Amino acid sequence: MSLLENLSWRYATKKMNGEAVAQEKIDYIIEAARLAPTSSGLHPFRVIEISDPELKAKIQPIAFNQSQIVDASHLLVFAAYDEYTLERVDSVFAQQENERGLPKGYADDYKNMLLSNFQQQSKEQHFEHAARQAYIGFGLAIAAAAEQKVDATPMEGFNNADLDELLGLSKLGLKSVTILALGYRDVTNDWLVNLKKVRVSKENFVLQLS
Repeated sequence: MSLLENLSWRYATKKMNGEAVAQEKIDYIIEAARLAPTSSGLHPFRVIEISDPELKAKIQPIAFNQSQIVDASHLLVFAAYDEYTLERVDSVFAQQENERGLPKGYADDYKNMLLSNFQQQSKEQHFEHAARQAYIGFGLAIAAAAEQKVDATPMEGFNNADLDELLGLSKLGLKSVTILALGYRDVTNDWLVNLKKVRVSKENFVLQLS
């Protein structure tokens, strides 16, 4: 199937059947997120993979008791950097130098420009920028799940601070952005499964400027 056919097939699954998703499919979906483009190649987000039933049960009340949290096979928590530090930015460029066989300091001018810009911003601005990068990976993960015929529920309905505390994200310099629940639709009990997909019309979606 084509990408558009896969995207037409998927929907934000409201009720999952508890069936496990094969690990190779989960790995494929995560790899799609890892390969996502990010601003200046900083890749300022991480994915936390959760399949443990006890941990999912602890997350459910944090996510307003949504059933997908516990009925899903896996949860992917997308978490972004809480700030851009010198160490983090340096490590990105050092990795590029190493893996591309480039001379040390090849992009110092550009790196220093980035650092100068970040130094003029607040930590909250850093996080907002990093979170936008996380959403790029999030979108690709959704598309990859559809390609694998794995149902996915994008979820912003949760208490970020409580989830961060439960997962110990602050110790890692991360803050949660969104959750992707992965599993298989319960075709009998999901009220949304047979409803027509509705999107804004192409005529209203595309604004052509001349």
